Amino acid sequence: IQGIHDWLDDYEKRTGISVPMHIDGASGGFVNPFLYPDYKWDFRLPRVQSINASGHKYGLTPPGLGWVVFRERKIFNEELVFYVNYLGGEMPTATLNFSRNAFQVAVQYYQFLRLGFDGYKRVMQHTLDNAIFLRQQLVDSGYFEIMNTTQRIPVVAVTLNKKYKNFNEFDVSNKVREKGWVLSAYTMPPNAESVTSLRVVVRPHVNHNVAQLLATDIINACKFLEANGGNAKPPALHKHAEAQSTSLKC
Repeated sequence: IQGIHDWLDDYEKRTGISVPMHIDGASGGFVNPFLYPDYKWDFRLPRVQSINASGHKYGLTPPGLGWVVFRERKIFNEELVFYVNYLGGEMPTATLNFSRNAFQVAVQYYQFLRLGFDGYKRVMQHTLDNAIFLRQQLVDSGYFEIMNTTQRIPVVAVTLNKKYKNFNEFDVSNKVREKGWVLSAYTMPPNAESVTSLRVVVRPHVNHNVAQLLATDIINACKFLEANGGNAKPPALHKHAEAQSTSLKC
């Protein structure tokens, strides 16, 4: 993120165009502050104007709760705010949903008070340790290559070793589903769609035993597919994007 920020500084010097930044912290927004407090990814960078985070991924709330935080109120588009007074007094609401309960917000507030900074740090470190264990099990099996050289957040992304030609990541995903696991398999965006990834978001409730069981089921699925082959085909997701693409570049 710092590198992108510096590149945009240089771009502004060359062009006079100032580009603000939004940080998609769906996975890392509740991890970085507790495990890497010195890592600059947030409002300490002047170009960062807004950050979103997922309360139900690592904020320890039930689905589905997400947050977006703005550097200043003036950055937020006032056209998105509705003012209502039928509950007694004027209340602004800035959501795209209307009738809804507030129990996820209450749970988030409770977790903040109950755990505090040290509690969240402990939970995030435990979760990251399990992700590192799962990653190592998959890599040591010889079936997978790691996609992220440094495991900073509890998300494990791997791709099949290129020597395996008779099955693919979608076959692995389908096979482990027979054991009750829903394992994400998907291709990268346009111009990189030849790369396919398997991704595991390791949640705080996943303990060492569960991580071991998942690794075993994934590896056993690969052994079966190596012997019997697979026939899964990646979905054609990029045709619409190609039809709508333009040659505009910075």
